[in-house]
Amino acid sequence: MSEELIRARAPLRIGIAGGGTDVEPYASEKGGRVLNATIDRYAYCTIKPNNTKKMSIHSLDYGTYMAPLDGGPLPYDGNMDLIKAVTNHFKIKEGFDMFIHSDAPPGSGLGGSSTVMVSMIGAVTEWVGQKMSKHEMADLAFTLERVDIGLKGGKQDQYAAVFGGVNLMEFGKDSVNVGRLEVKDHVLDELQYCSLLCYTGNSRSSADIIESQVKKFKERSNEDALDASKELASVTADALRKGKIRKMGELLDEGWEHKKKFSPAVSNNDLNELYTIAMESGAIGGKVSGAGGGGFMFFICEYDRKHNVAKELQKKGVVVSDFMFENSGMKTWRHEE
Repeated sequence: MSEELIRARAPLRIGIAGGGTDVEPYASEKGGRVLNATIDRYAYCTIKPNNTKKMSIHSLDYGTYMAPLDGGPLPYDGNMDLIKAVTNHFKIKEGFDMFIHSDAPPGSGLGGSSTVMVSMIGAVTEWVGQKMSKHEMADLAFTLERVDIGLKGGKQDQYAAVFGGVNLMEFGKDSVNVGRLEVKDHVLDELQYCSLLCYTGNSRSSADIIESQVKKFKERSNEDALDASKELASVTADALRKGKIRKMGELLDEGWEHKKKFSPAVSNNDLNELYTIAMESGAIGGKVSGAGGGGFMFFICEYDRKHNVAKELQKKGVVVSDFMFENSGMKTWRHEE
């Protein structure tokens, strides 16, 4: 007898400018603005219905977990809370096996946990036949992760994973506007050619960094840096529309200087050394993707010196990651085996 598998995948993203302004309370008080782009690195979720009243989860990053589905809402205790939140929300009582994996490790700065959440919601809605708009799905992912579970973070990751592509996003107190940038193919190809994405090998707790950023904002000690970063999101988006890739690199460098003022935990001696090496080797500008502290770094380089940047960073143990920009957001499909 054939078995049906329900699958979903959602793309990870690179934060280009304005990251951190999508975090509360800044986003509600002053309005956030973020430029990001999804890449061909994904979070995947597979559901295989079974004839039990239990769920069995296997994650390459978080291990295994089993639980009955007939005892009421599953408690949040730090163990597989993302899937518990999805299961609780959709009131799933039919047994299932779930396999989850991501192309980026946890804490890498590419929006991993939120993208996993989106892929799980996508797979479940496909399974149960529930239709949701893109905004509804992204908002649900945000609510489950940030409100129900209480994981700290911003709002861009969920929307990037659902919508895909290059987007200039605006965040208000009760609103999110996803502005798709229509970037000409040859411009995106040029950005691709000059871009370098690399993994520093140091995952970090974004929650701690964000908590520090929020504390400093409430003290008004990083407000100017956040304001400047938000403005750079618009300026960088304009440079991308016009195909000004070198200008984008210069703006990345300017943005990194602002970002380091969000919190002392955003950067450290190791990251500063890597950044200096990259700039001296041929990078025009760069940043740490995500909250900071480690994970992936993104650079825009002189096209004929990009290989030098990669070579010098690799000497420090950094892993260069080839990637392409991805214009599609979360997608689902079914497969019989």
